[in-house]
Formats: sequence, C-alpha cells, structure tokens
Amino acid sequence: MNRLSSFRTVSDAAAVAARMLADGEPLSRVWRFSIVQMLDDYTSVLRHDGVTAAGQMWQNAPSPVGDVRVDAALAALAEHLARKDGWPVPPWTRDPRREALPWWFVTELRGLHPRALVEAPSSFRKRGVFITRGALERV
Repeated sequence: MNRLSSFRTVSDAAAVAARMLADGEPLSRVWRFSIVQMLDDYTSVLRHDGVTAAGQMWQNAPSPVGDVRVDAALAALAEHLARKDGWPVPPWTRDPRREALPWWFVTELRGLHPRALVEAPSSFRKRGVFITRGALERV
C-alpha cells in the first residue's frame, strides 16, 4: 500500500485510514499507520513550527473514513492535543457522528480493557475510544 511519508493535515491521515480500511486492513494497523503517525507528525510540527502551525493541521474536518471508530479516534486526538497544547478545539470534533458505538478498545488484549476504561483521556472516553496511558506516549 502506498502511504504518505508524513501527514500535513488530519485529512491526510483520514485518507490513508480510508484506503487501509477499504483494503481490509485490521483496525490495529489503521491505528498505528494513521492515528499514531498523525500524532508523530503533529509532534514534529509542534516542535519545529510552533503551536499555531500544529493546531492548523486539525482545522478542517476530515471526511468520514468508513469506520466510525477511526472517525471518533481522530476527533478525540484533535480535542486531546488542543487542550494539552493550548489551541482551539476544532468545531468538527463535536459532531455526534464521531462517537464509536459499539465502543472501541484499541488494544486487542482483553485483559487491558479494564485499564483502558480508567486510563483513556476524557476526550477519548466520551467518544467510546479506550486506550491505555501509554498509547499516546512517543519516544
């Protein structure tokens, strides 16, 4: 699959996620190669170009990717980063169609699901996406 080497906007990440889903890729790979890659690229822009440029990566609503769980995760990540780094939460993140029903536990390890219920940041929990504390930590 041809993936972008880096994402300039959340729409880039959503487009890759949509292609991966259409190709039958599992959600665990979509998480890694779309959502986590978006986080990495955001972090790079934040470090090199500042808060304003990093926040602009999330300004425009991405198209739905074909799985509401991924749409919810992108909205949750946008809100989480906005609150953490001090830029305005994009209005598109409040769209109720960006809520995962049924809930999505990103880890497939069922033994970690109770931990994810407790540790997921509120922006993820309220959208039905459950991650453990380390899911957003980058080296």
